[in-house]
Amino acid sequence: MKRVFISDCEGPISKNDNAFETLSHFVPDGDKIFTVVSRYDDALADAMKRQDYNAGATLKLVLPFLKAYGVTDQKIKRFSARSLVLIANVKDSLHYVRSIAPVYIVSTSYEHYIKVLCQALEFPFKNTYCTTLSLDRYSITPDERTRLKDIAHEIAQMPVFEIPAQTKKLADLPENAQTTIRRLDEIFWKNIARMDIGKIYSHINPVGGREKAEATKDVVHKLNVTLADVMYVGDSITDEEALKLVKTNGGLAVSFNGNQYAVRNADVALLSADSMPTAVIGDIFIRLGKTETLNLVANWSRETLRKSPVTQNLLNRFLKLHPHVLPKAKITTRKNMENLAKESSEFRNKIRGEAVGRLG
Repeated sequence: MKRVFISDCEGPISKNDNAFETLSHFVPDGDKIFTVVSRYDDALADAMKRQDYNAGATLKLVLPFLKAYGVTDQKIKRFSARSLVLIANVKDSLHYVRSIAPVYIVSTSYEHYIKVLCQALEFPFKNTYCTTLSLDRYSITPDERTRLKDIAHEIAQMPVFEIPAQTKKLADLPENAQTTIRRLDEIFWKNIARMDIGKIYSHINPVGGREKAEATKDVVHKLNVTLADVMYVGDSITDEEALKLVKTNGGLAVSFNGNQYAVRNADVALLSADSMPTAVIGDIFIRLGKTETLNLVANWSRETLRKSPVTQNLLNRFLKLHPHVLPKAKITTRKNMENLAKESSEFRNKIRGEAVGRLG
């Protein structure tokens, strides 16, 4: 039986949040702007579930600010190449998994970054789904440039609000969050949308949320397999829909250093500084299926692994990398999900840094 391995990029494969880092590098207070807009994205996509809004839209909402500060496609590509940081051992892990199954990367990231990543990994770009963008196609007037810089400064002063767990509508949010969301609605969907550069919002479609789920379906269709044959690895809110799709259809949904959005939709949560546990689990899933994989994770120990059917060369490399303490692998359950999500989020912050780790 043919099975397929699909992975998000930022988190399971690299430590970057390329869009966050790009805005931080080129736009004054870009880190704060991205964080505020990302929290707005979380509120609309997950908590309030606003119709026709897709998780990951942050990547298109910030594009006019990049344009206002003179960023070009070439600048994004050069910066992406300089700042690329891969998860330890990921090149070897992907190489092994590709030797036994088709492998695809499904990412919200801009294509500039994914092309750079593929070159570093010697991975075929044709096996990726990402956010198509040509920033150079769009023009901006001097007046718009000035107005956008003023708007960027305004957003940088806004609070990074909290989203209570039971939020379903705007009124459930703290007052400062309601004020921020109303103002950002006005900024993005009235002020900027009416500018010349505003047409970028209708042209760019970030591959997040529903789009990742659709990309997963497209892979399944191309390969003539079922969703039960898919192992999907993700770590954030943009993977929520794809993880849920795979899990509910009998495939294996894996959170890798995931936040709450990933953990609560996964079968298995991995906490690791390197990617080898993903290869080990992928090896069993691809060759033997979901039941055997869950059995291995349920009894995750050095002794169990030595007795397991994990391919010997891969197992030897994995155990040599971890001579004392194994990376954590846990089956997610209703009982452990809250604590596991907290532990995984804390580990995520340690591996990727708090600024990136706390983004949805």
